[in-house]
Amino acid sequence: MLSRQSEALLHLSKSLDSKHYQKALRLIFECRGHVILSGMGKSGIVSRKISATLASTGTPSFFIHPAEAIHGDLGMITPCDLLMLISTSGETDEILKLIPSLRQFGNPIIAITNRGCSTLAKHADVTLELLMDSESCPNNLAPTTSTTLTMAIGDALALALMQQRNFLPTDFARYHPGGSLGRRLLTRVADMMHTLVPTVKEETSFREVISSITCGCQGMVAVTDSKNKLTGIITDGDLRRFMEKNVHLDNTYARDMMTLSPLTLPMETMMTDAETLMQKNRVSVLLVTDRKNNIAGLVRIFD
Repeated sequence: MLSRQSEALLHLSKSLDSKHYQKALRLIFECRGHVILSGMGKSGIVSRKISATLASTGTPSFFIHPAEAIHGDLGMITPCDLLMLISTSGETDEILKLIPSLRQFGNPIIAITNRGCSTLAKHADVTLELLMDSESCPNNLAPTTSTTLTMAIGDALALALMQQRNFLPTDFARYHPGGSLGRRLLTRVADMMHTLVPTVKEETSFREVISSITCGCQGMVAVTDSKNKLTGIITDGDLRRFMEKNVHLDNTYARDMMTLSPLTLPMETMMTDAETLMQKNRVSVLLVTDRKNNIAGLVRIFD
């Protein structure tokens, strides 16, 4: 069954009429209202999904139930809206009953159907055909391949529109503030940083450095000079590498083992940029500084 659906998708990608898709994209891109999806049964469920994908990727959209539309919900449609009507047969009664009103309103119609000669296709401004031979269902009855193809068409339109609108990850995050991606893209370093930063002086002894790293529970200590200005950082890794190269540690101090001029970033930095910086430099922790360049906190790569 999966192979039959994959073959249908491949056939659609090779045989579709690009002019029709370009026209559909132009109509949607130029729409100054909402792209309204409608379909019955399984086509209705797919319509809801396509509408949700469009809305979350920069194209205002919502779903309207065709049966409820002809009983008052047509009032939800404004002159600036575009309708995308989905019916595999192109003869779904509830969908066809919408057409006279939509024609009277003057709204453009995009049809997604498997029959280019159907009633729905004849009344649409542009028709996107599924080009499907049969459903994957053994009885060729249950909507299976048709829903897969329709979903793929909806995704293809949404992705093409994202490119036309130059829709960026930050734009995506604006519509997904409750998800983990949205939180990550909208979060600044100041929102996530640890404010208790273990710190030692340059003249701190080797044993005290170990104690500070252990008590600080951050796998590092910041090193400051006599004026409390940041001069270096000592991580667990720095400590191990130093111990491997040096046998006599009694007369060793923080200044001897620290990494000079450690990477820092301002509090206003986005967490995504902080993650990129850590990955690029292969470090797991970064110190955060305030506007006076004083240590304000730290962030770790798993934050």
